[in-house]
Amino acid sequence: MTNNEKNQPHALMFPYPLQGHVIPFVNLAIQLATKGFKITFVNTESVHHHISKSRSKRTDEDIFAGTRKSGLDIRYFTVSDGFALGFDRSLNHDQFFEGIMHEFPALVDEFVGHLVRDDPTINSLIVDTFYVWPSMIANKYRLANISFFTEPALVLTLYYHIELLRKHGHFACAENRIDAIDYIPGVKSIIPSDLVSYLQAKDDIYSTVHQIIYKAFEDAKKADFIICNTVQELEEDTISALQEKQAFYSIGPIFPPGFTKGHISTSLWPESDCLRWLETKRQGSVLYVSFGSYAHTSKRDIEEIAHGLMQSGVDFIWVLRPDIVSSDEPDFLPEGFEDRVRGRGLIVPWCNQIEVLTNQCVGGFLTHCGWNSILESLYCGVPLICYPLLTDQFTNRKLVVDDLKVGINLRDENLSLSRIRVSEKIKYLMHADESGEIRGQVNKVKKLLEDATGVSGSSEVNLNQFIRDLKAKIKDLKGFI
Repeated sequence: MTNNEKNQPHALMFPYPLQGHVIPFVNLAIQLATKGFKITFVNTESVHHHISKSRSKRTDEDIFAGTRKSGLDIRYFTVSDGFALGFDRSLNHDQFFEGIMHEFPALVDEFVGHLVRDDPTINSLIVDTFYVWPSMIANKYRLANISFFTEPALVLTLYYHIELLRKHGHFACAENRIDAIDYIPGVKSIIPSDLVSYLQAKDDIYSTVHQIIYKAFEDAKKADFIICNTVQELEEDTISALQEKQAFYSIGPIFPPGFTKGHISTSLWPESDCLRWLETKRQGSVLYVSFGSYAHTSKRDIEEIAHGLMQSGVDFIWVLRPDIVSSDEPDFLPEGFEDRVRGRGLIVPWCNQIEVLTNQCVGGFLTHCGWNSILESLYCGVPLICYPLLTDQFTNRKLVVDDLKVGINLRDENLSLSRIRVSEKIKYLMHADESGEIRGQVNKVKKLLEDATGVSGSSEVNLNQFIRDLKAKIKDLKGFI
C-alpha cells in the first residue's frame, strides 16, 4: 500500500435503518466519493430488501451500481440487524429497537472486523448519531470516528444537553416545568412543547428509545467529528455553541447530484407517477400532502384532514401510506372521499417527493415536518403547513414557523385538529395574496440554501475543512508519513 493510498479517506458508512436517515447517508456517500473518498456503504438486509422490492424492475442489484459506472469508488454491503426479513419492524417497534441497541452492536463488530481485515485501507467510520456503538468500533479498529446527524443542529443540541433539561426540571420529573427554557447554550429560548417528543416525557423516561438516546448522545460526545445536515446561516448561534464543545461541521442540505437527477432509489415503497396528473393543473395550484415514511397518526385526524381538503376546494396530491394509521386498519378515509375529490385530488401510497416538489404546479406542502422534507421543500421554494407527529418534528416546526417564518401551523395551541381549521389554513397558504409574506421569506431561504452549497458557500467550505481535518486525523491514527 502506497502512502497516498494510506492517506486517502476510506470511510465505512452506517445509516440508521429508517428511510429518513438512509436518504442523506446515500447522498453524502456520493458527495464524498466525488471528492476522492473511497466509500464502503453498509445497509441492513431489511432496508436493502425493501428498497430492492420497491424498484420497478424488482432487481436485487447493488444500489450504487449506477454511480460506479460514472467512476465513483463506492462499495456496497448488507448486514443482518438480527431479525428475519419477514419481521414487522414498525408493528414491533420496541422489540426491534431493543435488538438495535443490544444485539446489533455485536453483529456490526464482527462484520467490521472482517471488512478491516480484508481491506486495511479502511480508516474512518461515518455512523448515524443515534447508534450506541460507534466509539467502541472506532477505538477497536483504530478508525476516525465521525458522527453524522441527519436532523437540525437545534435538535442535536437539545439531546446533547439532556442533563441540563433534567437538572432544571424540564425533563424526567413527575411534573415537568412548563416555562420557557433559556439555559441551553446557543438557544435563546424554547418552550417545552417545542422540545423533541421524547424530551417532553414525564414518566416513561426508561423506554427503549430513551435508553438509546441516553447512550447514543453520550457516545457522540466521544466522536472525533460531528457533521450535520444543516446550514450555518440557518442556525448560526446554535452551531457556534456546539463548535465550542466539539469539532462540528454544518454541511447541508445534502442532496443528490443535480438535485432532481439522483442516481439511486432509496424508497422503501414503489413510487406512483404523479407527473401526468400534474400536467393538467395550473401553476402553483396544487397542495402536496405527505406525512413521511415512518410516523403514524390517528384515524380521526386523517378524517379531519380529508374533510378539510374537500372543503378547501384546492387541488391536491396526498401520499397516504397503507400503515399511516395502523398496520391493521386499512379503511381510514371518510366514506366516498375519493369519489368526491375525483379530478382535483390524487391519492397515492408513495411518490418521488423531489419530482413533485420541483413541479411548478405545486404551491404548498402540508408536511409532518421531517427534516429531509423541510429542506427539500425550501430548496424548491415551496411554503409549508406544519403537522408534526413525533420525535424531532415538533422542534423542526419551531424552526419553520417561528424562526425562519416559512410556514404556518395546522394545529392550534391545544394540539387539536378540526376540518374547519384545516380548510382555512390550506386556503390561506394557497392564496398567493394572503400568503405573500411567507412566500417572499421562502424565496430568501431558498437563495440561502443555494448559496450555501455553491463553490464558496458555507456548507461547501465546511465540508472541505472537514475533509482536511479528517485526513490529519487519519494520518495521526495510523502514524502515516
